[in-house]
Amino acid sequence: MKFFEPSIEQLVTEIIAVNHAWKEAKSLFNLPDTPLANSLRDLKARLQVRLLRKYAPENVYLMIDTNVNTDYDELLYGLQLVTSVNGRRDAAHMPIRVAKENLSAQELEQFIQS
Repeated sequence: MKFFEPSIEQLVTEIIAVNHAWKEAKSLFNLPDTPLANSLRDLKARLQVRLLRKYAPENVYLMIDTNVNTDYDELLYGLQLVTSVNGRRDAAHMPIRVAKENLSAQELEQFIQS
């Protein structure tokens, strides 16, 4: 049953692991756009959407990230954790474009904090 109702800790751990794998895949092939890297990037986004839908806004929320990130060339949200999970205060970045493609306007309004 844990697979169908993962805890916040499990989802954050999976997001971080997939995020690291995505970065390694990009580095391994020395290309940002390979089928493996794209698959991992998309999996990370699906896990992040699942995290938000299950645990936002009480335990996780979206915040625009104003820091430069070399992995992306577009505006980003950071998935901020209200309480740290395994020493982390975030669940990686999500491009704003991806959030708009995967979340309704109502969800975005509910999940975004400034």
